[in-house]
Amino acid sequence: MKPRITINSSETGDLEIWLNEAGRDLLVKKLQNLTEQSDHFHLGPEYLNGDVPVQVIPYRDDDKIIERGKVLFRPDHWDRKYFPHVLIPDGDRDGSS
Repeated sequence: MKPRITINSSETGDLEIWLNEAGRDLLVKKLQNLTEQSDHFHLGPEYLNGDVPVQVIPYRDDDKIIERGKVLFRPDHWDRKYFPHVLIPDGDRDGSS
């Protein structure tokens, strides 16, 4: 069975990822293979040769298809050095503490 992955933004703005079994297995494999040496992969339709192919046909008429994307692996020690603000707990972001 060919992997089928469809990524969209719903009418309410929710991100949805629709997968068949082969699509799930491919996405999980790509996620598990992320390392500091191989820290990202691209999602894209077959005609753009993405590392993980995505479909461009929406499931519903009001879905907004997301054709391209990138998944980035971010070890904590990288973020502590380059983007420490992302490690602040959500409750502490408003400056009240």
